Amino acid sequence: MSGLIDYLDSIKARDPAPRSRWEILLYPGVLALGLHRVAHWLFQADLFFLARFVNHFSRFMTAIDIHPGAKIGRNFFIDHGFTVIGETAEIGDDVTIYQCVTLGGTNPDNGAAGKRHPTIGDGVIVGSGAQVLGPIIVGARARIGANAVVTREVAPGATMVGIPARPVVVEAETYQRDFVPYGTPCREMSEASQSRLDALERDIAALRARIDGAGEERDRA
Repeated sequence: MSGLIDYLDSIKARDPAPRSRWEILLYPGVLALGLHRVAHWLFQADLFFLARFVNHFSRFMTAIDIHPGAKIGRNFFIDHGFTVIGETAEIGDDVTIYQCVTLGGTNPDNGAAGKRHPTIGDGVIVGSGAQVLGPIIVGARARIGANAVVTREVAPGATMVGIPARPVVVEAETYQRDFVPYGTPCREMSEASQSRLDALERDIAALRARIDGAGEERDRA
């Protein structure tokens, strides 16, 4: 019982919305994790059909699809639903995932089944809509920004934004905080978006210059 209370308190520390532990018990992420524990136990016992049955029931009830084979540590919190976690994914302790996240697989180069999904370190936060793909390692306390697409390994403590995801500089006082809601501070997200916009504008200007130059050469000919 104390373990459940500690788990609910860990969620309350990361989410300002609930007024009580009873309210947290109604969260789809809490129900999905509880049913996954049952499905994973069945999966390890080679009762694959029953494990899949529990998995499908959980997906129907919560809109969260966690493969029974996925390994999940303590105090895992899925804030809202529509999340997919693959069979060979491994998730550490105190990990937070927001809505519409995929911990997805990639096709192995040798065509043989094996480790296809990411390994998520302790204390990682994955923002809404992010896609973390392949047998990569996301280091402890890393932050994945909203809608980022991560296909390469992430260093511990790094903050990743963009498509494809790349690290951005975060102020020391933000980095030292135990928890950053939604994975990345708004300033870092806006700066990353502005940097991408500036790069696109430079590319467009260069393209226009090339078109104008080609037009002038044609006129002279």
